[in-house]
Amino acid sequence: MKGIFRKTVACRKALTALWTMMSLSLAAVLPALAADQKASSAGWAHTVEAARREGQVTIYGSVSPMLILEAGVFQKRYPEIKVVTVAMGRSSNAVERLMAERRANKYLADVIISGSSSPTMLHRAGALSPIKPVLVLPEVVDQSKWWNGKHSYTDEGQKYVFMYMGHPQTGGIYYNTKLVDPKEITSFWDFLNPRWKGKIEARDVSSPGAGSSNMKFFYYNPEIGPKFITRLFSEMDITLFRDRRQSVDWLVTGKYSICFFCLPSEIGRARVQGLPVGTFGLLKEGAGLTTHSGTLGLIDKAPHPNAAKVFINWLLSREGQTTFQRAYVNANVGASNSLRIDIPKDYVPPEERLQDGVNYVEVEIPGRMSTAPMIKLFKEAVAMKQRKPR
Repeated sequence: MKGIFRKTVACRKALTALWTMMSLSLAAVLPALAADQKASSAGWAHTVEAARREGQVTIYGSVSPMLILEAGVFQKRYPEIKVVTVAMGRSSNAVERLMAERRANKYLADVIISGSSSPTMLHRAGALSPIKPVLVLPEVVDQSKWWNGKHSYTDEGQKYVFMYMGHPQTGGIYYNTKLVDPKEITSFWDFLNPRWKGKIEARDVSSPGAGSSNMKFFYYNPEIGPKFITRLFSEMDITLFRDRRQSVDWLVTGKYSICFFCLPSEIGRARVQGLPVGTFGLLKEGAGLTTHSGTLGLIDKAPHPNAAKVFINWLLSREGQTTFQRAYVNANVGASNSLRIDIPKDYVPPEERLQDGVNYVEVEIPGRMSTAPMIKLFKEAVAMKQRKPR
């Protein structure tokens, strides 16, 4: 009994010593943490005040994000910071304009919002500053709030082009609901069934635009690969188009049963009008992961650096991402899922949400940004088709 008593006393002494040590450690750490939080809060307040003095943030980009900004949620949050949006139609036009301004020694833009290719081009031209250092709000810095527990970037250095939207791209393939039973298509290889020969239209992806990311998904997915691209465009007697509105007219009138790479926004308009168009759901080979118009870049030598910092942190916050996600859904542009996972997703169409257990092939990451290999394959396949006897 005495031995047990001595062991119990010894254990109590050890626990008391451990608790004392932990208390002393916490006593030393907590003031430091509080000081850090206070300093962080003070630093953010200083940035916001400086942004108010600058009075403006100028944002270049493609049309969809610009329309969202014009709705004024950021403006209501920071009324002293005027939002100037410069929408270019195609985001490549924003690159051309910005580079022309820089050659004339004019630095007018603070931020660019668009698809992945334009900010990447600007980064390679040395026209972007690292975005990573300006992420300061705790809810933005916390990577556990984002898909796969990480911030996603499309540039090699993982710090210049931030990807905040993540669209599961199931192939960019649409169908006439009166002519096709989607249950018959469970694999991408089913599109090579002879019954669909001469009944498929596809955008000519040799020019930039819709379908480029889908082609990368085919190319880099080991279950699909280059062989699928070659067979699709050489064997299936596909009609190529470049007029995006005509392509949807052909689909809804039944001239063609299936459309590869019709523009999602045009398909969305047709749906709203009650026309017979549908989207193939998730097929067994998985889906690509693309960003649509959801990347963000900080322009080098920004004229309003503090306002740019405030805007970027707001955009990537819960409020900013909720605002953009809901606006994309309402616009029916076919790519509306934020990579922030701590915001509601119930109103996002099921086919646009990321799902557990699905093979997502990331197509807008370093090493996969160029479409050159698959476009070369596409042209070779089309040439093979043209050489075949009718």
